[in-house]
Amino acid sequence: MVHYGHSNQLRQARAMGDYLIVGVHTDEEIAKHKGPPVFTQEERYKMVQAIKWVDEIAPGAPYVTTLETLDKYNCDFCVHGDDITLTIDGKDTYEEVKTAGRYRECKRTQGVSTTDLVGRMLLMTKAHHSNIGPKGRSPWTGVSQFLQTSQKIIQFASGKEPQPGDTIIYVAGAFDLFHIGHVDFLEKVHQLAEKPYIIAGLHFDQEVNRYKGKNYPIMNIHERTLSVLACRYVSEVVIGAPYAVTADLLDHFRVTLVCHGMTEVVPDKDGSDPYQEPKRRGIFQLVDSGSNLTTDLIVQRIIKNRLEFEARNQKKEAKELAVLEAMRRLEEEKH
Repeated sequence: MVHYGHSNQLRQARAMGDYLIVGVHTDEEIAKHKGPPVFTQEERYKMVQAIKWVDEIAPGAPYVTTLETLDKYNCDFCVHGDDITLTIDGKDTYEEVKTAGRYRECKRTQGVSTTDLVGRMLLMTKAHHSNIGPKGRSPWTGVSQFLQTSQKIIQFASGKEPQPGDTIIYVAGAFDLFHIGHVDFLEKVHQLAEKPYIIAGLHFDQEVNRYKGKNYPIMNIHERTLSVLACRYVSEVVIGAPYAVTADLLDHFRVTLVCHGMTEVVPDKDGSDPYQEPKRRGIFQLVDSGSNLTTDLIVQRIIKNRLEFEARNQKKEAKELAVLEAMRRLEEEKH
């Protein structure tokens, strides 16, 4: 999954230059330094390519960024978040480029990390639905509460209104743990028209929990909004869209076409078909994404490797705390 924390760092990085190349590590590198990858290399490539601020992918990027890597891709500098990335033996992966003055930092998005999302899946709690999340001791592995702001939405939004001749396409769903299945679906929908304007309706957490059960959604409405807005195929997001696609909604947004994937459509609370109105108008279309990946399958991958992920998180935080302690001692010595 590419969560909004990743997207926000890529947005900031793109603003620092004219062309953004994103290095994506191999499965072997991730397994060695961080633990079992949730997604395959091909899945990660496609998810990163779908983020609208990315210009190019560097496949098989080494875990340790060197000057040789920067020169290979004609890069002036590299950008990373303001957290510390360490190798398996505790070394800073950006040490060489930092020393050479070819390193820039962007602010980490408070309130989210892959580690935190994995924790939600393993704990099976619903606290994140109301934005009350667990807090770890490390400021990087343990995360603080995410607070949505209007400015953050503006930064992610395209700001573009539908233009004459645009085909306004409406899609709706949870879009939880925004992943390759969502990307493939939205890409296929985007290909249905010459000038598509895709509006994604996101259901509130309580609604998603009604039809998905367990502790779904894993990401709350604020987190899901930014994840979907970062996708290059999406023009607009309806935050807290009604489950039933109503005549009022279709008329308000002047919708030309309503699409849904091949997943099951759960009836509304009263047992009715949530797509009965667009079907009545003859503007409903099923779209086969060609991907069988679902949020459920991602969670199953995590649970299958539960012990490995828990060990990974503990080791990661221990290394970070050791670095913090070393930094604290250096500061004390200065004074």
